[in-house]
Amino acid sequence: MLAIRFQRVGRKNHAEFRVVVQEARRSPSSGRIVAQVGHYNPHTKATTLDKEKAAFYLNNGAQPSPRVAGLFKNQGVELPSWVRIDTSKNRSIKNADKLRRNKPAEAIDQEPAVEVAQEAPTEAEVVEEIASETAVAEPAAEKVEA
Repeated sequence: MLAIRFQRVGRKNHAEFRVVVQEARRSPSSGRIVAQVGHYNPHTKATTLDKEKAAFYLNNGAQPSPRVAGLFKNQGVELPSWVRIDTSKNRSIKNADKLRRNKPAEAIDQEPAVEVAQEAPTEAEVVEEIASETAVAEPAAEKVEA
């Protein structure tokens, strides 16, 4: 049985894909392909397809992978009636009760506000504070001397 799938090419961390027809039992990286139908760059979304070749192999029973089937649909390749594209995206949100949009309006109003930092003390205040600290420390020093 033939499969139409992506074959990864390109350098590390910059994948590009060939759209190839190959025996389904072989791995995509084996290099043994029947035909190359096109290529796809996921970074720029640039796609080049030979639509006639793709339609030929599809009509003769080649099974497209789900990603390739979606790509063919987006590019306007006619898919046979037996090809199914899964369009359901059932994703669940973890801790949905913590989302702001799911909280009642009263709870949002009662959230603690961020405190604003106090202004830095002026130079005169710093001098007064140092003077008061030294005035308290001097009598204690006199007692030790006596």
